[in-house]
Amino acid sequence: MPLSSRQPSHRTNRLLAAMQPDDFAQLAPHLERVELPRGTVLYETHESTPFIYFPHDGIISLMTALPDGRTVEVAVLGSEAMVGSASTLVTRQSLGRYVVHIPGFASRIDTAVLHRAFEEWPTLRDLVLCSDEALLAQALQTMACNIVHSVEARCCRWILTMRDRAGQVTLPFTHEHLSRMLGVQRSTVSLVTCGLQSAGLTRQDRGVITVTDGSGLEQIACGCYEIARQRSQQRAPAQNGEMSDAPRG
Repeated sequence: MPLSSRQPSHRTNRLLAAMQPDDFAQLAPHLERVELPRGTVLYETHESTPFIYFPHDGIISLMTALPDGRTVEVAVLGSEAMVGSASTLVTRQSLGRYVVHIPGFASRIDTAVLHRAFEEWPTLRDLVLCSDEALLAQALQTMACNIVHSVEARCCRWILTMRDRAGQVTLPFTHEHLSRMLGVQRSTVSLVTCGLQSAGLTRQDRGVITVTDGSGLEQIACGCYEIARQRSQQRAPAQNGEMSDAPRG
């Protein structure tokens, strides 16, 4: 739904903030601030994508479905990204299911408008391609992680990633939700999370998981967590369309 004027500006999104002022001035009249409630499915697989989203503070997952009906998360997108551009540059159909897991706000733009801007403005085109490259790198890392690493290590990676993206230690996720993200049975997730709680690393309450010892979780998480964290910092857009070459603290 449209937002009131007290809500965050479009440039809360780091990609929009990194745009050249002249480019942003051309794009701004076509941007609309919207709310993204938890559980909202922005696109289903192979569905047409009328809008591209620039998240402000919500977290959106790219999910892929398996033939047996299970789903698994392949990428997490937040304020450093745009949602849907990689799916629409050629086919204009979604590569997977994009679902809101942490509610928040976003700016959105008509896909056709962004496509025209992509063709006309080299600096914007570079930002879009960098964003899509980062998404591909994240998806490839997640795919390798899902194949090689234990459920426990992957679960710790996922919880830590969500903590970092949300900027909070209490996360609104159930065992059922975790099982869908990791592509494993709910009973397996329950065993892992109970072990984490017994070790004093997390605390579970109804519908939420709280990180109580982040350093302890990092020791169990696979190395993919640190790789993804550093890559996110290194690829974070800076002002005026440049890309940062080093982690920001």
